[in-house]
Amino acid sequence: ARPGGLEVTFMDWGATWLSCRVPVPGEAPREVLIGHPAPEDHGTRGGYLGATVGRYANRIANAQLQRDGATHTLAPHPAGSRHQLHGGPDGFSHRRWQVTQQSDTAVTFSLDSPAGDQGFPGALHLDVTYTLTDAMAMSMEIRATVDAPCPVAPTQHAYFNLDAQPGSVLGHTLQLAAGQYLPVDAELLPLDGPHPVAGTAFDFRTARQIGGDYDHGWLLDASAPAAAVLTSSDGKLTMTLSTTMPALQVYTGGHLGGEPGRDCQPKVRNAGVAMEPGWLADSPNHPEWGQRTCWLEPCNALLEQMVWRWTASAASAIADEKR
Repeated sequence: ARPGGLEVTFMDWGATWLSCRVPVPGEAPREVLIGHPAPEDHGTRGGYLGATVGRYANRIANAQLQRDGATHTLAPHPAGSRHQLHGGPDGFSHRRWQVTQQSDTAVTFSLDSPAGDQGFPGALHLDVTYTLTDAMAMSMEIRATVDAPCPVAPTQHAYFNLDAQPGSVLGHTLQLAAGQYLPVDAELLPLDGPHPVAGTAFDFRTARQIGGDYDHGWLLDASAPAAAVLTSSDGKLTMTLSTTMPALQVYTGGHLGGEPGRDCQPKVRNAGVAMEPGWLADSPNHPEWGQRTCWLEPCNALLEQMVWRWTASAASAIADEKR
């Protein structure tokens, strides 16, 4: 915790971000993360709530990697799928990590993944460090090394709801620094490459209400200072997400409904929005898409970062705009 600022909690299972309480003037701190009733539920319930996901977050088509004429067959996930989602059935979100450093304002979780784990080539070492950088901001730093070429793209899978009371996030306002998005089929796999957002329901270059269901990737504008800006329905709390990663998956929680939440009350549909920095779906097999490569080489080290910053006010900015 930071005095007068954020209070965050984590656990070693899945290197999971469990809670984030944000002070808002004139009211009790807002819990902005969707959670399960108890920490131990993260090991048995779905949704990846607050988990660190890997090796490769997002989907890989046909659970196969193609490179230099070689095919690597991955473990399909979820059950019944022929593709792989979020690193496989025993992905990093479903493991106990080692706490290697800890202080009042930072914690580092570390994990070793052997060659062939979930089908991925090469042994990997991964360190994830969460740091309260000031009273109203937190960073996540991801460092990784491999001993054979492998796509590596972990992410943080928190679901956010910035309102004071639980409910749908479709009334939240969202802005994305993204001129292209990735059209997908019914299995949420790419139809082809990125398309311009202009004239589509995927154009969030100007802030507007979320308004509907999304589970899509946007290719971020590299020159933008922030990837996404999310504002509560009442306009009193804003979260800015910045990242070094080239894309952002936005999922508005269409499958969250009915599961018990932090208060043991059933979550509503669209109870939270996940904003997952990383690479577009099936990127390891599509070097032609214009992103920098997600393949990590043994001679290099991965270093990626995401930063969340909150701004709170007693007055509703949205109400002021309507006057």
